[in-house]
Amino acid sequence: MSLDKLLKGIVNFRRRDFESHRELFKGLKSSQKPHTLFISCSDSRIDPNMITGTLPGELFIIRNIANIAPPYRVSSEYLATTSAIEYAVLALGVENIIICGHSNCGGCAACLYPEGKLDDLPHTRKWLELIHPVRDRVLKEIPESEPEARAWMMEQGNVLEQLKHLISHPYIAERMEADKLQISGWHYIIETDEIFNYDTNLCEFLLANG
Repeated sequence: MSLDKLLKGIVNFRRRDFESHRELFKGLKSSQKPHTLFISCSDSRIDPNMITGTLPGELFIIRNIANIAPPYRVSSEYLATTSAIEYAVLALGVENIIICGHSNCGGCAACLYPEGKLDDLPHTRKWLELIHPVRDRVLKEIPESEPEARAWMMEQGNVLEQLKHLISHPYIAERMEADKLQISGWHYIIETDEIFNYDTNLCEFLLANG
């Protein structure tokens, strides 16, 4: 059923959506010039273009478990994500980077699992080590009796952790200093379509689309 739906979808897209945007796709034939690097979770419930109202060619999108941007270091680890960040900033010259976390994030929740529960998912377990500092703070500051508060703080704390990771990349810090690049942290609530944007002056997440 799922494959049939996808096949029908590509037919409908060409007949309907493509035709209404034919000139747009013609202009995208040989190059791209996205204005924003959008780093979000791989979660199937998140659609970056839909929630931002953008068209093909506007967003350069990186998706992975828990919307992680690894910190800068000379290493052979995490090349898929770090190379995409590097390419977006240095080759494409994006003007904005958005880290978009979301409610009910499975990756963030998995960080709070008891030891050993991710043993059957070794690559996932290794990847999520990047947000263990967030997990440790959440476990220390919020009691086990408040699971919703733990989840909320894990998701928002993770967004802030990834913003710190981005700034650790020298080429990102340089462009921010020169006012050529702006970074933002969002927390998207799936069931209400609310997006909370982190305000660096107030040091809190504020509703951006209320």
